[in-house]
Amino acid sequence: MDDIDRELIALLRDNARLPVVALAAKLRVARATVQNRIVRLEAEGTIVGYTVRLRPAAEAHRIRAMTSIAVEGPHGAEVLRILRGHPNIVALHSTNGRWDLLAEIRTDSLEAFDKVLSTLRSIHGISNTETSLLLSTHKLA
Repeated sequence: MDDIDRELIALLRDNARLPVVALAAKLRVARATVQNRIVRLEAEGTIVGYTVRLRPAAEAHRIRAMTSIAVEGPHGAEVLRILRGHPNIVALHSTNGRWDLLAEIRTDSLEAFDKVLSTLRSIHGISNTETSLLLSTHKLA
C-alpha cells in the first residue's frame, strides 16, 4: 500500500459515494488508476465493504456506552453466552488487564439503559462493572 492508496482510503472513509472521477481529481491521477486501485484493494480484502453513517439524532438507540466487565474465574463461557444474546449489547470484546470483557451497549433512553445495567450486574459470574457513556464520536473507522 502506498501514499495514493492511503489517500484514496481516507477519501472513501470521508465519503464512499464520491464518484471515481471526483476521487481521481482529488488524487491528481487518472480515473482508471482510481478504479483499478479500488478493485485491487477490494480483492486484497483491504476494503471489505461500504456503509452509511447517520447523524446521532437520526438513530434509534441514541444512548451509547462502553461497559468494562470483570468475570469470576470459571464463569467466562456462561457469561459470554448470556451477553451474546442480549439485544442491547451490539459489540462484545475480550480484553486483558483489569477487565475481562468490554461491551458496547445501546438503548433508547436513560431509563432503559439503567435496566440493562441492572440486568448485567445481576448475571451470575460477573463480579464488577464500570461504565462510560459515549458522548460524541470523533473518528469512524
